[in-house]
Amino acid sequence: MITLSVNGASHTLDVEPDTPLLYVLRDTLALHGPKFGCGLAQCGACTVIIDGKAIRSCVTPVETVASRTVTTLEGLGSVAKPHPIQTAFIEAQAAQCGYCINGMIMTSKALLDQNPAPSDREIRLALADNLCRCGTHQRILEAVKRAAKRMGRRF
Repeated sequence: MITLSVNGASHTLDVEPDTPLLYVLRDTLALHGPKFGCGLAQCGACTVIIDGKAIRSCVTPVETVASRTVTTLEGLGSVAKPHPIQTAFIEAQAAQCGYCINGMIMTSKALLDQNPAPSDREIRLALADNLCRCGTHQRILEAVKRAAKRMGRRF
């Protein structure tokens, strides 16, 4: 039995300790923000925030996060009340196919929590390991800048 704190709720689960966190989030807790992309921590689609850091859940054994705080895309906001980052991504029309957006949003959240006023270069560096095949990089950059402003931070 492993107890996880996910999106502010505690869950005691009967799962194998080496099960990837992504599988537990999607298959056991029905949280579908994090996506399976490459399974090798190279694309970013599975990104979650653990203790304030953007982490690839596809290669993170669930046992390693038992005493830590996990936040998924669903933990940021809701349809009725989206997080400022989610609102900024919607307004900037930053998603085309949408597959990378979980990783882009979660990585942006971790970035803005650590650096409330990042430069364009810092945003690009933070998001560099998240793959987007659709080419909405400029809109994603704009969304992060909008989110920083919306969250009361200045550039």
